[in-house]
Amino acid sequence: MPVARAFRSSISVVTLAASAALTLGGCMQTAGPVAYVQPRPDLDSMAYGQPYGASPPVVVANSGGGAIAALSNSFTSSPGPMPVGYAAPMAAPVRYDSSYHLDAGDKLRVVVYGQEGLTNSYAIDAGGSITMPLIGGVPARGRTPAGLAGEIAARLRNGFIREPSVAVEVESYRPFFILGEVSAPGQYPYVPNMTVESAVAIAGGFSPRAKRDVVTVTHTEAGGSMRAVVPLGTPLAPGDTVFVGERWF
Repeated sequence: MPVARAFRSSISVVTLAASAALTLGGCMQTAGPVAYVQPRPDLDSMAYGQPYGASPPVVVANSGGGAIAALSNSFTSSPGPMPVGYAAPMAAPVRYDSSYHLDAGDKLRVVVYGQEGLTNSYAIDAGGSITMPLIGGVPARGRTPAGLAGEIAARLRNGFIREPSVAVEVESYRPFFILGEVSAPGQYPYVPNMTVESAVAIAGGFSPRAKRDVVTVTHTEAGGSMRAVVPLGTPLAPGDTVFVGERWF
């Protein structure tokens, strides 16, 4: 009987050891494969996401549980970098002088490179011309500054200077005129990018009887004059005439 009792005790010990081994084996079971995100080596990758030409990280599903699975899931489910917006570069501003048509009252700066005697400021007279040494009167009315520079160069090339280099820019524009129901009607120097509203302000503002929503603007070009009723935000050109009417009540 003592032998049988010892044999049963040995079986119990083996059974407990086997159960403990199975239990520990279940706790220490290695989880499924975990995805590892390759480190991003620079700030550009952190700011703009996956670098150009690099293969995206491969995500492998994790079938196991436990702390390792939760940690790997938190990495794989984390949001990607925020998208970055880029503003298109602003276009270079267009010079007003490039398409401006000259007329009487404009004052020009004419530069003939290497010729100090010809480089000077010239005013367009009532006949629409400027008068320069050597070449005399040069028609300027209706021309652009670039067109006038070409005409001056052509005349200087005709028996005076072999290869003249000429530049023309507007030094001051011809004045504008404002009449009617303003505090100080008259003639005023033109300022680039003027509007009807700024012209009224230069003339001291509206009079008490002025019609304040629209005005009449007369614009003169080489081809003739044009008159239109416009709102206060309308741009003005040199030489324009603004008429502020009287309101009825």
